[in-house]
This record gives sequence, C-alpha cells and structure tokens, in this order.
Amino acid sequence: MSVQDLVRPDTRAPAPAPVLPPLRIGPYSVDTPVVLAPMAGITNPGFRRLCREQGAGYYVCEMITSRGLVERNPLTRRMIAFDADEHPRSMQLYGVDPATIGAAVRIVAEEDLADHLDFNFGCPVPKVTRRGGGAALPYKRRLFERIVRAAVDNAGGIPVTIKMRVGIDDEHHTFLDVARIAADCGVAAITLHARTAAQRYSGTADWSTIARLRDAMPAELPVLGNGDVFSAADALAMVARTGCDGVVVGRGVLGRPWLFADLEAAFAGRPLPTPPRLGQVAATLRRHAVLLCEHMGDHKGIRDVRKHIAWYLKGFPVGPEVRRRLGMVSSIDQLDELIALLDPDEEFPADADGPRGRQGSPGRVVLPERWLDDPDDPSVPFGAELEHSGG
Repeated sequence: MSVQDLVRPDTRAPAPAPVLPPLRIGPYSVDTPVVLAPMAGITNPGFRRLCREQGAGYYVCEMITSRGLVERNPLTRRMIAFDADEHPRSMQLYGVDPATIGAAVRIVAEEDLADHLDFNFGCPVPKVTRRGGGAALPYKRRLFERIVRAAVDNAGGIPVTIKMRVGIDDEHHTFLDVARIAADCGVAAITLHARTAAQRYSGTADWSTIARLRDAMPAELPVLGNGDVFSAADALAMVARTGCDGVVVGRGVLGRPWLFADLEAAFAGRPLPTPPRLGQVAATLRRHAVLLCEHMGDHKGIRDVRKHIAWYLKGFPVGPEVRRRLGMVSSIDQLDELIALLDPDEEFPADADGPRGRQGSPGRVVLPERWLDDPDDPSVPFGAELEHSGG
C-alpha cells in the first residue's frame, strides 16, 4: 500500500469491522478501543458522564497545568473532579519544566488524584507554543526526554501516555524521533494527531503518519490515531488503513455524545444504532444541561451548555428565532419551553456527520525566540512557567 493510499480520502464509505484486542493502558483495559480526547472547556465531569452513558472507552478530563497543581491553585483543584464511578480516572497534564512536572506527578500519585496520566505535546494554540509548550516542545528532543522521564519516574505505577502531533510544520517533523524517546522512557501508549501544529485543525489529517508510527513502535506499545474521526465509518477506516490500536475522538463528538454508542457497536461488528431524531437529540441536550448544572451550579451550568446547542442542532431545520432564543437560555425550565417548540420526529440530517467545532486556517506556529536553532538543547525556555490559568 502506498503512502497516497493511506492519506484519508473524503469519502465516508464504511470499512469492515477490524478484529482488535481490548485497548490496554497499563493495568486498565476496555473492549472498545476508543478514547475521548481532552478538550478545554468541554470534557468536564458532566460531559464525560454523558459520553460514558453512551458506550465504553477511556474518558480524559480537561488539561491541567502542572504548575497549577504544584502551587495548589484553587481553580486547578476544582478542575480535578471525577465521578465516584468513573474508572479509570484519566487526567491530562501540561508543562514545560521537568522539575515541576515531576513534582506534579508525585502529588497525583501520593494523593490518589488519578489512575492514568496523559501528557499534552500537541496543543497548537499560540499562548502555549510561544512558551515552548504543547506542539512546540517535541522539537527539543532532550527537553522532551527529561519531561517524559520525570513523569514516568514519579508516577508510582500510574500509567503515563503522551499525545502529540506530526511536528511543528512540514519542514520540522518530530513524531518518529520523540515516539522512540517516549517508548524508551516507558510510556504506556502514544497518540498521534495526524496534523502538524501549523495546520491547526484545518485541511485533512494525514493518516499515513499514523501508519508509519505504528510500524516504527514495538508491537506491544499501543499507538492511537487522532484526526478527522467524525463517524464510526471513519474510525473503522483509520484502524484498517493504519493498523493503529485504537482511535482518539475530539471534535467529532461535539453535540453528538452518542457517537460512542456507534463506535462501540462498530468495533463489536454490530449494526449501528438508528440515528436519533430531533426529539432524542433534544433529550440528550437537556441531559447535558442537567449534568452541567449539577457539576457547576445552575447559573454556570446553563450558561456553559449554550455553546453546545449549535453543535447539537447542526443540520436540523430549526428556525433562526428558536436558535437565537436557545443561545440565550438561562434556566432548565426555559430550555424545556424551547425544546417543546421543536419537531421531535424530525430525522437526523444526512449531512450532519462531518467536521464540527473549530477548524481555522493553517498558519505560522508562534515559538520562543531562536527555538529552532538547536533541537538538542535541554534547557527550559525562560519564563515558560511564569503564567498559568489552572487548567
């Protein structure tokens, strides 16, 4: 098979269900090889519960800054929230300083704050990359190694995984080199978002990079694919074309938590559930709002659900006035009144499975000054940990 054959096509043709073993991360195992990608402002306890109610998988919380954790930042502590029945408790950490990361991981282990730690080496957002973090960091191979080793050495048996991108841009691919480093450090799994940081979320993910990574890693080390999984057919196609051990879904689940039910059925070789009609979608939206209110309080919860409404209603013929009023909803009672105006029998739109959420345009990655001069420089960039927002 050629590299061109592995680049994801635009078609959504379903592939046969691959026969995959359970996805194992350290001592934990799930039959459905699916992970919910951590998304800032999205993957809070309410949303994770909603997704867990749909199907099996690993569900990762919003990104937590290692410095915020070490300094006992109140916002950080509030963000480290898991349901009593949520297991394993998966947390994503971010940081640039190996010493701070080591201290943060010790706190997680000693205070039993999580069962699984994932590290963010893929965020392309300028406020992260300009300090050498996220998708910028793997270019500094020795610094990357210091960070991953500090995490694994201080985890006390908690499995450590990493999530990364192909590289900074097409001239600076890093994924194969740093994956080998991470494997040598003892990580439990590696996820590759098949885009460069410069692409952000635009264009098409190059699944051939996932295939190359799978071929380069030891067979016993799980390699997970991420990028452009918007349906069960996409997930099956990714696994079939790349040989990866599972998929990580992010934007594809926005406004569609039932995608996890589709994925569970698809990987088990069962027929997919019937797509929900508008009444079922509205009921899921309401459930989401209730869970957010339980987690955040009524005022913050109902405000937070507003950003999800357009995703839930994508493609449905809902009038502009009802959409406008839903976008300003201020209580569960008001939400119920507006839901009552919708046609519950409206069928799920045929074109609503595609991309959703942020896409943006490709652009230059913002990096610290002279960042590209020496990939083997192990020093922490000046000021890298001066600011944090808790998560």
